[in-house]
Parts: sequence; C-alpha cells; structure tokens
Amino acid sequence: MMRKRGLGFALTCGILGVMAVLILWPMIQTFLYSFSSIADMKAYMKTRNNFDESVWIDSRLSPRMFSLSQYYQILITDNTVLRLFCNSVMYAVLILLGQAVIIPAFAFALCKFRYPGKNLLFFMVIMLMLLPFQVTMVPNVLTLRGLGLTDTLWSIVLPMWFTPFYIFLIRQFMVGLPGELIEASSIDGAGVIKTYVMIILPVCRPILGAAVALSFADCWNLVEQPLAYLTQRQDLQPLSTMFNQIAAENTGFEFAGAALYILPALFVYMFFQSDILSGLQLSELK
Repeated sequence: MMRKRGLGFALTCGILGVMAVLILWPMIQTFLYSFSSIADMKAYMKTRNNFDESVWIDSRLSPRMFSLSQYYQILITDNTVLRLFCNSVMYAVLILLGQAVIIPAFAFALCKFRYPGKNLLFFMVIMLMLLPFQVTMVPNVLTLRGLGLTDTLWSIVLPMWFTPFYIFLIRQFMVGLPGELIEASSIDGAGVIKTYVMIILPVCRPILGAAVALSFADCWNLVEQPLAYLTQRQDLQPLSTMFNQIAAENTGFEFAGAALYILPALFVYMFFQSDILSGLQLSELK
C-alpha cells in the first residue's frame, strides 16, 4: 500500500514538474535571452516567420556569449523603455492607492448597511462586472471627453478606481463575517469608521491581499484603455502597449525590456502568494 502510494506520489510530482517547466519555459527563455548581445538578438529575431516546416526551430538554451549590452541599452543609452516602464509604475501606484481607499469601503457599505436601493446598486455592480471593456468603451470615452479628461493620465486611473470585480470579490468575503464583530465594537463605543478601520480591514487582510495582486496584474497589463483614451499622448503610454512596436522594429533589446517588465509582477505575486491562495477561497472566519 505504501509502495503504491509512493509511486503515485512520485508520478504526480513528476507530471506537475513537467507541466511547471512547460508553463515557465517562455519566462525562463526571456531572462536567458536578455543576456545575449544586441547584435546576436537582432540576427536571431530576423529568422522569425522564415522557418522550414521540415526543420526544427532553433531554440537556444543559453546565450552564445554572455552580455549586459541589452540592459545597458535600455537603462543607460536609450531611455525609451525605462520611460515607458516608469509610466506603468505610475499607473499601477495611482490605481492601487485609489482602489485601496474606495473599493473596500464600497464593499463594506454594500454588505453591512441597510438603505433604499442597496440591492439595485449591487445588481448594477454585477452587471458592470459582466460587461466586457469593448461594450463600455464608447460610453467611457464620451464621459471622459465631457469631463475634459481624455489624453490625460486620469482617463486611465479614475475608471480603474471603481473596478466592479474587486467590489464584488471583497463584498462576498465581508458577507461571511459574523455580525457579532460589529455588534461587539458598537458595544465598546466604536463608531462606524473605527470599526471599519480597526476591525473589518484587519480581518479581511487575505482577500485584500489577493485583490491587490490581481488588480496589479490588471493595471500592469493595460492595453485597451491607453489605446482608447490616450490617442494623442504617446508620451503617457505604458510599456505594455509598446512591446509590439519594439519587437517589430527589431531593436535587439526586446528580451531585456520584457525581463524588466516581468520582474515587478513576479515580485508582487511572490509577496502576496499566501493571500491569493487563502483569500480567493473565501473561507469562513475561524
């Protein structure tokens, strides 16, 4: 019995290991290729779409010659990628700060208060969550144009402050919180704001951490919003919208730019990994 269990466990680990390598291999290759020279990468990128079907694609396991020229190019010589990277950081920071203030408070108001129109408001949140960006893009453009916010960074930031998915996610977690928490804080003389800050937010830390990690992925990978709202401001475009152009120009430092772009998302995921696993389960308060 133990032998069968050991064989099954080893087989499962082997299958999962192979799947993990296959999933992570593009990212591993990106970091490996980022240490190739610019000339070597230009020559390699020219072979795209020029393969013989009877010949295996040349996929290198390591650079032919270790070089930091790509990183020197994007960090010292040409600041285009670094400037776009800073734009992405700016959007991510502003969006997450606004969401940290608005979304948990909105979710708390949707689940722990009674007022007319509460259910209708929650229904609207669900409907907005189900609608894709392509459906809401035109109304958003018209609204932002009426407010004079088009071609400004606020046209990207403000709509993201009210992302309905994270309102729904946090609200569903808060619904499972026992009402005795609020009642006990009220008996102790705590007001609504103090209860929210001192009791609700600490208890909701797992779901808040999961929401931060998922929201960072959303605002770090912005594509449709900048292309729709920043048509006249190329200087405000994030790095996520410019990769196709950089790759099409065959600059030779595409992989270093991609590696630089991956690192923040990787660090955020590693930092909030436990919160993602525990928060998304919407487990009951123990």
